[in-house]
Amino acid sequence: MAEGGLLGNIRNAPQPPAPVLGCSKVFACILPIAQIAIGAKFLNECPQGHYIPIYLIVCGVFGLALALLSCLPCVRPTEGGTPTPLTRLCETWTSLTSCFLACWFIAGNVWIYSIYEPNYNKNATSTEPYCDKTLYLFAFWVTTLVYILLGLALVGGCCTLVCLFVCGRADPDDNV
Repeated sequence: MAEGGLLGNIRNAPQPPAPVLGCSKVFACILPIAQIAIGAKFLNECPQGHYIPIYLIVCGVFGLALALLSCLPCVRPTEGGTPTPLTRLCETWTSLTSCFLACWFIAGNVWIYSIYEPNYNKNATSTEPYCDKTLYLFAFWVTTLVYILLGLALVGGCCTLVCLFVCGRADPDDNV
């Protein structure tokens, strides 16, 4: 495909204004910080699913690393379009971190959804293990939110493609 095609248009898309970028980066850091805080606060409060707080902490640390990495100048392409070794290193690190987070997310799904709905009562007279309600519900809804956002992105992407084809802007024979 020619550089001026759809992929070239995506790469050369205009950047949003600096305040919008700054706010989006701050917002992208809020959830990972909350994951780290809640995972650390309730680290030993879920014997029924002892990996759940660890899952939150690791997701938070790597999510925060990805968000902060996007602020570095090494992730921006150079004027000539040829990537520098530092840019390639940043892209490789981002790709590896994203792959790790995808695998970690799958493991977290197993840990969270396999004990649904846990015993929330810490002081129960039985010896049944428990899980702190705040910890579990936060992990459950953060994980479920990822599925909701993925579903919305999939539906939105499909609707966009349909609109582009109906309007005639995405003709497969065009080499614009």
